[in-house]
Amino acid sequence: MSFLGESGLTTGLLTVFVLCLLAVVAFEFVNGFHDTANAVATVIYTKALKPVIAIPWSGFWNFLGVFTGGIAVAMGILKLVPMDALMSLPTAVGASLVLAVLLASIIWNLGTWYLGIPCSSSHTLIGALIGAGLGFTWYYGGSGVNWHKAEEIGLSLILSPIIGFGLAVLLMLFLKHVVKYKALFHIPTGENDKPPLLIRGILILTCTLVSFFHGSNDGQKGVGLFMLILIAFLPAKFAIDHNIPNEKIISTLNQTEKTLQTIASTNTQSMVEFTKLNKDIEAVKVHLNLKSEKNKEATYTFRKQVETLIKSIKALDENKAVTIDENTTSELHHEVSELKKITEFAPIWVIIAISISLGLGTMIGWKRIAVTIGEKIGNEHLNYAQGASSEIVAASTIGISTVLGLPVSTTHVLSSGIAGSMVASGGKNNLNPSTLKSIGLAWVLTLPVSIILSLLLFLFFHLFI
Repeated sequence: MSFLGESGLTTGLLTVFVLCLLAVVAFEFVNGFHDTANAVATVIYTKALKPVIAIPWSGFWNFLGVFTGGIAVAMGILKLVPMDALMSLPTAVGASLVLAVLLASIIWNLGTWYLGIPCSSSHTLIGALIGAGLGFTWYYGGSGVNWHKAEEIGLSLILSPIIGFGLAVLLMLFLKHVVKYKALFHIPTGENDKPPLLIRGILILTCTLVSFFHGSNDGQKGVGLFMLILIAFLPAKFAIDHNIPNEKIISTLNQTEKTLQTIASTNTQSMVEFTKLNKDIEAVKVHLNLKSEKNKEATYTFRKQVETLIKSIKALDENKAVTIDENTTSELHHEVSELKKITEFAPIWVIIAISISLGLGTMIGWKRIAVTIGEKIGNEHLNYAQGASSEIVAASTIGISTVLGLPVSTTHVLSSGIAGSMVASGGKNNLNPSTLKSIGLAWVLTLPVSIILSLLLFLFFHLFI
């Protein structure tokens, strides 16, 4: 643990801290083999690739997806819980919240995987975060859950499978009635019945894209959880990015002042707002020299001042009464993004740890859910067009969501895509009702079960504080 420096944690809390780090790695590992089937089922069941090649290939691209996918989704996960309140409370409170979230997520993920039900890791994690947040409110009052963010994420999770279903239907109908390439609709029968080279290339490409975007979206959830642990246990060290030099922060603040002066010169009627913004900037400068990796209170205060400044700048940007030209708006957005880097970050070693966990997990335990995806959603074996169209839709939906910083369920997007392709091929009678009931039941139950489980676990762990 030398890379963490002096933790200042008691032996008991240090033990819980290590267990939490292992648990988040385990969560991402489970996430890997729980969701891998989504990427590889189509290439395996269309005979485009053998499992022995498809699984490591998918694992590699999952790894790259996490490594290069940024941290927008990870920060969205963190915003669901009361991070600022946690940093001002004893470390044991944060430990209870983190443990509750992790254990609830792992228990439900493992249970649904064992039963071979394609369940959403995203739904599970969001539910667990909400449950622990409600437990926090029970004891400490205030807003334990960021309901605005929860609503935004919830809408994303609900709409993405519906969009996946609709787009897959449209794409299949396009292939069926416009492209009319017969080889696309062939259903492979034997081990040696492999797709033509062009179709095989398309199927491998779509598998690669789903794997990459799965890593870039689902992998970030693990990064977010890892940062939640680090901030909860070691707030002075990880609440802000101490690697950003003070000189660079000062330079950004000075540039922000200049930009605000430019805006103020043409908006003299809004001087109250600009006066407040200047005070916010001065407050950040004052507390900049007080922050320290060993001083929790000073670091927490600095973080709060930075967040207040960012919020004030956003309010100015959204103020209809203030006129800002396009170039100045662009400069202001750049400065906000630079300020966000102070509080919204993840060390490279965290991203590497999650990348490896997800990549390795991808190579294990894929078969249970792959069978459901490949054989049981429809009443017919997947043909090439169904496999390709469902994965194109899944990759596009997940990729766009990652750019927007929203977590989506790879499982539900792909499952709904395959269902849509089956309906486009043979109508609603082409769907397997028993499998759809299982998937639907998991979809309906995941959120309430994970909320209740996480809430109860938080209440239980809090008894020992």
